[in-house]
Amino acid sequence: MSEVANVDAGPQERLLAHNARILGLQEAIRVRKIQTRSLIALGLFVALGVTGTFVVTAATWGMYDMWPWNRVIVPLVAACALLFWYLLGIEYRRTGDEKKTVRRLQLDLELAEESRRLHASQLGLPVYQRQYAYKEDIPRELGQLRVEAKHYRRIHNAFQATIIVGSLGTTTAASLAETPPPLKWVTVALSLAVGISAGFTGYFKYRERSFYLQQTADSIEQNTVAFELGIHPYDDPDEGRNLNKLAKEIELLRVEQRKRQQQLDQPHEGKEGTV
Repeated sequence: MSEVANVDAGPQERLLAHNARILGLQEAIRVRKIQTRSLIALGLFVALGVTGTFVVTAATWGMYDMWPWNRVIVPLVAACALLFWYLLGIEYRRTGDEKKTVRRLQLDLELAEESRRLHASQLGLPVYQRQYAYKEDIPRELGQLRVEAKHYRRIHNAFQATIIVGSLGTTTAASLAETPPPLKWVTVALSLAVGISAGFTGYFKYRERSFYLQQTADSIEQNTVAFELGIHPYDDPDEGRNLNKLAKEIELLRVEQRKRQQQLDQPHEGKEGTV
């Protein structure tokens, strides 16, 4: 019935329906990210809690009484494990759109936006109106760029913290005159964590990705604010010219960002081979 109503509705109503679907998908992506991150965080906490409790208890067995700590940590880890299995059961019972991953929802969002663009082009809207609609989409893209920049910055900071703490811990443990056997395994684990973190940081270039995304977001925001305030280079009395200039500048920034992303995704061997 709704599909018939959509078919019988006018062009403007169908365009509004496209916008409503896009907003719904954006909200679904936000909720799905929270659900996925909560499940992953609980799983990691339980795994690290069980492993850490076992390793520390085994390493200090006969030297230090861990019971005062374990009687607090063990029930907490057990409660988190129960909550994790409960959420995992809810995740397993999801059906239909609720079971879609974030990546699948993002793909649906891209298709919905493309469908809206195709429908808008069939309406024969003037270039001015299409450019104005393009300007209204800038805040959403700006937010997405900032979210991605923050995501890569957090990964980079986590790896850097691992390198710093691991290096100091390895040096301290290795400087001991008589290193107990459990501490030797800690030294090995820290050295491995430092090596893995350094390798991932150097290969995937999280810092550079975050920097370029943040730089593009700042440039887009600067142009948008200049347009809204009517200052240079958007001080032309004709708003249509300013819109045309804004759309052209934003597209140039997006193309430049895509080129940077492709350069970062290119393997080192490929870069050396193209020189």
